[in-house]
Amino acid sequence: MKFHPTPIAGMFLIEPQVFGDTRGFFMETWHAPKFKAAGIEGNFVQDNQSRSTQWTLRGMHMQVEHTQGKLVRVSAGSVFDAVVDLRRSSPSYGQWWGAELTDQNHHMLWVPPGLAHGMLVTSASADFLYKCTDIYSPGHERTLAWDDPTAGIEWPLPAGVAPKLSAKDLVGKSFAEIEKFA
Repeated sequence: MKFHPTPIAGMFLIEPQVFGDTRGFFMETWHAPKFKAAGIEGNFVQDNQSRSTQWTLRGMHMQVEHTQGKLVRVSAGSVFDAVVDLRRSSPSYGQWWGAELTDQNHHMLWVPPGLAHGMLVTSASADFLYKCTDIYSPGHERTLAWDDPTAGIEWPLPAGVAPKLSAKDLVGKSFAEIEKFA
């Protein structure tokens, strides 16, 4: 397993070792000692899966209490996964970063607490899986506007295509308005 630091402090792009043959493939997606050696300790308490159609954008989500670290990956299809650092004490505060996660590259992302997180489905559909270090707490969830100009995320949307958004994602707060972390 390879752990690549990203421009966002404490966040890693993870390349698992994939063993494949004519029957298919096998890979580890969580191995506590290997992750700990890379500086990632997760006490995961909830696993989630979503299936979404092309150009669905889910995000940019975070929780102000019960903050969640997330280990995210795609088991079918492809997504563009993005984060914005909302930790004032972070050297990457206010910055965004994104990566393509696919069922072909098998890449995973470790998203530490304190980041707004979202993804855009770029294939016909995608199955997105993620492990969380704390429970979902609807009353503490906040949404950063996916198109906030201060965050400046460069979503790979084709010209003239609008993302499919949920009601809560349609009314995300601006970077100036959203709560931040210490």
